[in-house]
Amino acid sequence: MDYLLVHAPQAALDLLEQTASTPRVLQMLQFSLAPAFLLVGIGSIMNVMMARLTWVANRIERLEARYEDKPEEPCSDELSWLERRRGISQRAMMFSTAAAGLISVLIAALFVSASITFQIGTLIAILWVATMALLITGLSFFFRETWIAARGPASRASPHHRKS
Repeated sequence: MDYLLVHAPQAALDLLEQTASTPRVLQMLQFSLAPAFLLVGIGSIMNVMMARLTWVANRIERLEARYEDKPEEPCSDELSWLERRRGISQRAMMFSTAAAGLISVLIAALFVSASITFQIGTLIAILWVATMALLITGLSFFFRETWIAARGPASRASPHHRKS
């Protein structure tokens, strides 16, 4: 404990001195631009995903309310199709959110790396690869959901169910 009390103020001063360098901070800002732009891109994609997920959830609620009012009007095919889309959309959002969180950690790690002598380049590379893997997975789920949406529910393909 005494060691911390004696050396903590010096460590704090060293950290302050290392981060006070304007060129070093500017360099870290430059390094974090690509991940920051990626974060903006992920946010934009998640906006589209959330809009689709919200539409699906609202459609499910409307169909369930209609089904309760008119049980003779079956809509189970469309409901199962929508439930499937909702599950896939939720997974797309989860993986994309994880990618956004991880890229935020990566940006923080870049700033921390300017203030420490310990080399964390490998950690930053691992964070980048993990972010890309999460994003690719999220986009794959998003692609799958849009593909299923474009095909429509099975009941729409049958000629006796074309009412729209």
